[in-house]
Amino acid sequence: MAKITIDKMCCKGCDICIAICPKKVFVKSKKRNGYGSNMPDAQNVKDCAGCRLCERLCPDGAIDVEVEAEKNEN
Repeated sequence: MAKITIDKMCCKGCDICIAICPKKVFVKSKKRNGYGSNMPDAQNVKDCAGCRLCERLCPDGAIDVEVEAEKNEN
């Protein structure tokens, strides 16, 4: 599973992450950032594919995605 962090000091609530995520991990929340905009919330983290599109396309670099390495079962 991935760990997704959104920096509320950088996020301006543009919703690109919501639109671009192929797994619909993000939803618009009621939390407001410093700009007064509603921030995205990573509610469906279990569905995250680890593609990092949100991280790469965020114009403010406000998203950090950490993907856990899969364990090999031998």
